[in-house]
Amino acid sequence: MGSTLYHIGFSRDDLGSNPPTLALLSGDPERAYQIADQYLENVQRLSENRGLHSYWGVLPNGCPILSATSGMGAPSLSIVVNELVQIGIKKIIRIGTCGSIQDHVKTGSIVISQAALCRQGAANDIAPIEYPASADPFLTVALVQAAKELELTHHLGITASVDTFYEGQERTDSANPTLLRSLQNITEEYRALNILNYEMEAGTLFKMAGVYHFAAACVCGVLAQRTRHEQIDLDHKDLAIDSAIRVAILTAQNCE
Repeated sequence: MGSTLYHIGFSRDDLGSNPPTLALLSGDPERAYQIADQYLENVQRLSENRGLHSYWGVLPNGCPILSATSGMGAPSLSIVVNELVQIGIKKIIRIGTCGSIQDHVKTGSIVISQAALCRQGAANDIAPIEYPASADPFLTVALVQAAKELELTHHLGITASVDTFYEGQERTDSANPTLLRSLQNITEEYRALNILNYEMEAGTLFKMAGVYHFAAACVCGVLAQRTRHEQIDLDHKDLAIDSAIRVAILTAQNCE
């Protein structure tokens, strides 16, 4: 009998005789619920422990899957991913949101990360700074193919994964208008390196995948166009999130 994992709040035994090996991981617990409610069948709530909502369900093709919450940021994600691997998960697709730092990456579109520039403290506890933060190539190609099949505007490239939403992404419209000198003009530097977007979890997820021996990929809806302003584009928010979810669901169906 498997024991309940402390943070996610369930065990391998709770997954039944045909346990899922793929998890869709969202930072927002409401998104995890949305995926389960709108796209899965025979849904069972596994846990809502500590706000880390997890749901078991079945894809339209009959394959079991998890829709789970990672929480915001790499430290929370690292705990959830570690425990998901302990209960038998072999593939993880992160469904997130992000801010574009390139003119051609518009709000409402999606970014599929092939790798990450990883500036995250949690990742440094997993592997050295030099350890590559790269997505699984097969799962990533499957995301691109799904986006093409759904005829959704998508971009494939490198993501900047950072620990903070405000300072780390060079936002000055916050409680702290004064940035460290090391962060001033960093977005311009990243733009010149052909980095597409900012987000807060993929780099650590990718490093964990390499160390823990599972496949990881990431698709994010673009909510902000940082070449223009810092604010979230609420008019395109739902489109961006829905597109990312649809791509991940189709990929999961094709991979299982």
